[in-house]
Amino acid sequence: MAENQFTEKQQHETQDAFEERVIEIARVAKVVKGGRRFRFRVTVVVGDKKGTIGMGVGKANAVPDAMRKASERARKDLRVVNTSGTTIPHESLGKVAGAKVFLKPASAGTGVIAAGGVRAVLEVAGVRDILTKSMGSANVLNVVMATFDALDGLRSPVLEAARRGKRADELLPFWERRKQHA
Repeated sequence: MAENQFTEKQQHETQDAFEERVIEIARVAKVVKGGRRFRFRVTVVVGDKKGTIGMGVGKANAVPDAMRKASERARKDLRVVNTSGTTIPHESLGKVAGAKVFLKPASAGTGVIAAGGVRAVLEVAGVRDILTKSMGSANVLNVVMATFDALDGLRSPVLEAARRGKRADELLPFWERRKQHA
């Protein structure tokens, strides 16, 4: 009995470690014989600001139910993002349907140069210095999924250096290499 309470409390604490951002609340319709059936689609992103993020989409007849479903799905779909300090290790392009998102590392103090769904995803991932460009479709759901695709394409600098047969410090961004030589 006491063991069950401990695991329940521990599970609640791990859920509180994640920050949750609602990206979009959309009213969607299904056309039926008698007219249209309206429901709500909610897109939620969760992250611990340390490189673990997840996205969930929930649909229901009421917004609170859709938000709960989206939040649960986002917590089940967690993935780890490779970061390099406060930025990302290299450039990356993510594509989903007609949406393309380009992510580019930036020097410290630049901030998150992004808008909408891309900004929310990067902030919950813990990235603080980055340049982005969203191209093609402006569909919020596809842009968020393209951002996830770009973040999934990031590789660790150490593993990439080993694959290329170079030292890890040779793959650092130029502003980091400049600090080492000074």
